[in-house]
Amino acid sequence: RHVTGDAPHTHARLAFERSDCTPSRTMSAVSLNVHTNGFLPVRASIARASPARGLATASTMTKMVPRAAVTANANANANEDASEGKIEKPARTMTRRPLIVLPGIAAGVVAGRANADGEFASDAAMALLNRTGEVAFTDEEWQKKLDPFTYKVLRKEATERPFSSPLNTEKRVGRFVCAGCGSPLFDSSTKYDSGTGWPSFFQPLPQAVTEVPDYSIVFLPRTEVRCKTCQGHLGHVFEDGPKPTGLRYCMNGAAMAFEPAAEAA
Repeated sequence: RHVTGDAPHTHARLAFERSDCTPSRTMSAVSLNVHTNGFLPVRASIARASPARGLATASTMTKMVPRAAVTANANANANEDASEGKIEKPARTMTRRPLIVLPGIAAGVVAGRANADGEFASDAAMALLNRTGEVAFTDEEWQKKLDPFTYKVLRKEATERPFSSPLNTEKRVGRFVCAGCGSPLFDSSTKYDSGTGWPSFFQPLPQAVTEVPDYSIVFLPRTEVRCKTCQGHLGHVFEDGPKPTGLRYCMNGAAMAFEPAAEAA
């Protein structure tokens, strides 16, 4: 029996005496990985004579060796071989836990320093993340200012049911403004019937909206459309609209209000 290695894994090469029909085949070597954190199953074959047939039959016994015994025996053999100059004692290696934890700690330190220095998140980026625009209110103030469903759409990204908004069928000349801050968003000349049940436009007014990547649905990346002034949620934009832009700004009617041309003037 020859043992090499060190905890937590030891590679043992065990030779079992084997008796079968061929006299020349008396030994069989088996390589096992010994895990010292548990028990090593050692299977010893005991040959029994069969007078009737004159052949040997084998029955198997299983003995569970405690991990302490395996560890002590393996280390003793390894130290003995090392003292005789047969093998070199392997150096201890770092376990996987520090290898996983240390990069995490380093990343946390770097991220904390980067946030403190403002390397990764600028004020504009944080404002975009927090939906803070030129017109800004606290969440409590928005709830008091808006009706409940408009608050859910503008500030919590809710979506109204299709064909539920009267603005879907609005055909008068004028402009559509944000229901939160009153900023102009779309001109009525860019509105068209998309058949989706939501007010749709092929182009917003200049500098009226902000477009932000939206991964709230993992398998369906979209582009969110917000009011640039208050960062309220309006809807999404898709690339299946009519000419000349080929875009469809699919908006929630609850996020907007309509101002006829006479009032807009």
